[in-house]
Amino acid sequence: MGYLREFTKGIIKENPTYVQVLGMCPTLAVTTSAMNGLGMGLATLSVLTMSNVVVSLVRKFIPQKIRIPAYIVVIASFVTMVDLLMHGFTYELWKTLGLFIPLIVVNCIILGRAEAFASKNNILASFLDGLGMGVGFTLSLLLLGSVRELLGNGTIFGYRIWAKDYSIFIMILPPGAFIVLGLLAGFFNSISLKFKGSKKG
Repeated sequence: MGYLREFTKGIIKENPTYVQVLGMCPTLAVTTSAMNGLGMGLATLSVLTMSNVVVSLVRKFIPQKIRIPAYIVVIASFVTMVDLLMHGFTYELWKTLGLFIPLIVVNCIILGRAEAFASKNNILASFLDGLGMGVGFTLSLLLLGSVRELLGNGTIFGYRIWAKDYSIFIMILPPGAFIVLGLLAGFFNSISLKFKGSKKG
């Protein structure tokens, strides 16, 4: 049950986007479509999971004073791998996401989990923590991108749902990102509060 909790907390209870409000730069910038959100989410998930495992593996060998630079080197190595793989196999998505793939290096979710969790826990727990947080972040970006694409263009993953005449163009612009994010965050936090209240009752 303890390991299961490490996985599920990132999806619901400690969701990086809607609960902790972390990684807002890629969340707001790239979620103009469901595909962009899914692509960025999976890239971040891969880096987060792998860096958590490596940080946990070498945590006892890294001196306390240089731990942050060491974590960044680990994270940057995996970001480079993901960047090259996306360039080779998903070129159009790689072009669309652009600079935001290298910027995964400074994503506060990844460095935060390395410092707060992976550096203090075993490999399995760190793997599940990274996987859970990554899945939570991916689902958040996918939901945000899907809602924005549907409302702003009338499509999801490029498939037409309703006529473009009924679309709200602002939803695929920067103000639309803030509007949809705020509404979704409010919705998920209200559910979380109700859940906590029912447990107390």
